[in-house]
Amino acid sequence: MRRHHLLLVLLLAACTATGCGGPFPQTTLAPRSDLGVAVDTLFTSIFWWAVVVFAIVEGLLLFVIVRYRRREGGGRPSALHGHTALEIGWTLAPALILVFIAVPTMRTIFATAGRAPEGALRVEVVGHQWWWEYRYPDLGIVTANELYVPLGRPVQLEMTSADVIHSFWAPALGGKRDLTPGHVTRIAFTADSAAEYSGQCAEFCGASHANMRLRVFVQPDSAFRAWVARQQSQPAAPAPGSVGARGQQLFAHGACIACHTIAGLPQARGTIGPNLTHVGSRTMLAGATIPNTAEYLRRWIANAPGLKPGSLMPAMPLPDDQLAALVAYLQSLQ
Repeated sequence: MRRHHLLLVLLLAACTATGCGGPFPQTTLAPRSDLGVAVDTLFTSIFWWAVVVFAIVEGLLLFVIVRYRRREGGGRPSALHGHTALEIGWTLAPALILVFIAVPTMRTIFATAGRAPEGALRVEVVGHQWWWEYRYPDLGIVTANELYVPLGRPVQLEMTSADVIHSFWAPALGGKRDLTPGHVTRIAFTADSAAEYSGQCAEFCGASHANMRLRVFVQPDSAFRAWVARQQSQPAAPAPGSVGARGQQLFAHGACIACHTIAGLPQARGTIGPNLTHVGSRTMLAGATIPNTAEYLRRWIANAPGLKPGSLMPAMPLPDDQLAALVAYLQSLQ
């Protein structure tokens, strides 16, 4: 029996060490925006209120247990039926605690309702099964899964869903809002640190819910403007007779154009899948779940459901030379 107890203690210690090991790329405890700081400040203040309440309640409980414990030779304690002052006290105390919690909570809710000031960068976010679409209406940009925003400038996310309920969550930036079909919800934030932040859908939305991830790139103003300029330009056409040119023909005259759009390719006007105009410049594919390399891109085209269960993109068992041509063309779309 002692051996079993020892094994249980070692297992609990191992689980504790694993949970504390890090790194934690999606922690909410290291906020990097005004929205994140507001939420973190609220959480921290309520946490310490809870610690104080816990200490008082547990202290009184221990005092009563020790002070009024049964002793040898002691008689039965007398029963008390009602104590007006005590009853008033334990009614008012929780009410006051709720007030101390409710007031800052309501203030934070109204302060982070999602309305950005004038001059904010507007981004329309559309959740799909299972990827994110980002539209910059004032910049004429449409991209997917990787959100780019400028450092120190307010950002307004206006979010909805194309199918089921999703939830946008980039923990370091403090955002978590449900995306509901036919309804627009908002998040407003100003990032204070240039970096790459991970996020994901936080609302179960189907077979590949766990594969609906996202990345937010916060860039200095000059780098963001350079990204905007690249996104607004059309990708260079592949050289005539090259492998990429053959891939372009396969894309334009095959099944790809039924679901995807590429600027400068008149035939490609699909809206079911992500816009692929600059897919070669993205760091990740398939809802930010696999790296954007030639090998993974080939595997994705050949058998998307094998990499992402439930994917609406069907398997395309093409000959190796056609796969190579498509991969070369898509990777050239910088």
